[in-house]
Amino acid sequence: MRFYGGSSLVFCALVLVRSTLACFGCYGPASHVEHVRHVKRMQPGAINATYGPTKALDWGQLNFLHTTDTHGWLEGHLKEGNYGADWGDFVTFSTRFQHQAGNMGVDLLLVDTGDLHDGAGLSDATTPDGEISLKIFDQVQYDLLTIGNHELYLADVAYQALDVISTYWGDKYLTSNVQILNRQTAEWQFIGKTHRYFTTEHGLRIMAFGVLFDFTGNTNVSKVIPAKTMVTQQWFTDALHSPEPVDIFVVLGHNPARGAGSTFPIVFDAIRAVHPDTPIQFFGGHSHIRDFAVIDSSSTSIESGRYCETMGWLSMSGFSGENSGYHGIMPGPAGVPNPTRKATQNSTAPFVYSRRYLDWNRRTLEYHAATWYDQSFDYNNGLAATAEITKYREQLNLGDVYGCVPQDYCMTCVPYNSSGSIFPLLAEALAEAVVNESRSDIPRYIIANTGSVRFDMYKGPFTYDDQFIVSPFLDIFLYIPEVPYELASDVLASLNNAGASQRRNIGAVPVVDICADPPVTQFSEIRRGEHRGSPIIRRQAVDLVPGYTTEDDFGTDGDDTPHSDIPYYEIPDFFQGIAGFGPSGQADVVDVVFVDYIESDVLAILGSNYSSSDVSYYIDADFTTQDYLPLYVKNSAAFQAGLPNCTTS
Repeated sequence: MRFYGGSSLVFCALVLVRSTLACFGCYGPASHVEHVRHVKRMQPGAINATYGPTKALDWGQLNFLHTTDTHGWLEGHLKEGNYGADWGDFVTFSTRFQHQAGNMGVDLLLVDTGDLHDGAGLSDATTPDGEISLKIFDQVQYDLLTIGNHELYLADVAYQALDVISTYWGDKYLTSNVQILNRQTAEWQFIGKTHRYFTTEHGLRIMAFGVLFDFTGNTNVSKVIPAKTMVTQQWFTDALHSPEPVDIFVVLGHNPARGAGSTFPIVFDAIRAVHPDTPIQFFGGHSHIRDFAVIDSSSTSIESGRYCETMGWLSMSGFSGENSGYHGIMPGPAGVPNPTRKATQNSTAPFVYSRRYLDWNRRTLEYHAATWYDQSFDYNNGLAATAEITKYREQLNLGDVYGCVPQDYCMTCVPYNSSGSIFPLLAEALAEAVVNESRSDIPRYIIANTGSVRFDMYKGPFTYDDQFIVSPFLDIFLYIPEVPYELASDVLASLNNAGASQRRNIGAVPVVDICADPPVTQFSEIRRGEHRGSPIIRRQAVDLVPGYTTEDDFGTDGDDTPHSDIPYYEIPDFFQGIAGFGPSGQADVVDVVFVDYIESDVLAILGSNYSSSDVSYYIDADFTTQDYLPLYVKNSAAFQAGLPNCTTS
């Protein structure tokens, strides 16, 4: 699969609002001291967070709980305490929040902005991807969802979005600019609905769209309509000029909250041209970060991380009988904190906002949801989802141990090529595992993209699941035989200096905008802005552990649980394994081995004497970037030394 295209919104104004789920008075703890208790863990072997939030969430008249880029991580992060809750915990949590909203007399909408697989074994160990994980994902009662680019790389997965996802969610699944070829008529049809107009329980009239960034790496059975074209289409202009009143526009998008490449600004301008004062709330994704941006006095955007590490909370108030159809609690629910902040300093709009980014762990969920009574957090629906995850993980053999990782290896928390970096290890794995036995005596360079590496490796068991977690993509190794050393030795540097045309990264979002895997100890994470920590509230527990420290348009208080900063070091676009050379490190000719989607870039670097006729499979069409690391682990003395009693300590 390819990971192209990318984005960030040049939209330096999107308000991301996120809040954690706990309340004052009868709705939650009023004390700012956290009383640490033992928190249950839902998946066998999962690690608990050592501390959690201490502030209740602000509840408004309209509230949103946002997920994005879950990428199949429904079992949670079994080796990271910050994110150890599983999807069953979230099922319970979201159900409790829906009940709380009803009891408060306010509206709560659950929204998701796509990318449901390519990241963990629960989604990726089946054919097609998501065959099992989608059944578990569907147990959350979402109100609005949209498609991600990872639903469009392969034809069978794209049709799964049509036949399974869209069929299940009906008019809640919005794909305003994504179509698929009808297999019977050979005509283009939208995968989901183009838009949804509905009224909430308390009278808010909502017009919703679901917009994917201008993705170009999709399978040819699908079509992504550029946003500039979409906003001129008749259905869209009809929706904007509908005689039905609209109290707020909700735009879901697998689109970054801000930065070059996002198409949110196009949609914003089109709506504002017809509705200059109506609130517009954007929910983004794709760039895997926490962010909140202010667009104007009644429009903001939130992006809520990745990989079941983050839940985004956005609340807003300011609706009345004069400016909307709202007939719920005014000005806001009693007994809980309410949002108080205007989007802009000089705003004359009546709307106020709050946002929070919640860590995905049991301690967070229990704090914010189990707030009315001293009772068990779990609901039967959540326990059932957890049990299903455990059952399917066992059926898929995701816990099978291939080796024992001798130390932690991270992507960006230490300098590239240092002993704690994952890339020297992977370069060695490429050299030792990517071998054509009939050509093993010929020196070779094996080139891969750092963007295909998706997660850190932790000390302890390396399992079948980790095979997907670290390197989930199925890129095939191609090669050009016996290239003169002078040419071959320059390929890696040329790729890194120029950048490949089809760079596999978070859709060409700059690396500094990619949030890279914060673990419980010392791993890397990237955020926008300065590396400043959130304000710390007095705790009765432990020192801060490394994790998200976010700065957005509302400041540095968005992270629900404070963490210490994690170092970040730049990495190149490409790295390589080197094998078969003698002591001098030189040779007359070299086999240049590379992942399939950079073929045109490699040929361009080698020059006009080379063409696609010189390229063939290095091993075969079935050996991919998902295979070399487990093969290396199984045959490495260092990774077998800790067995059979491999531990994380």
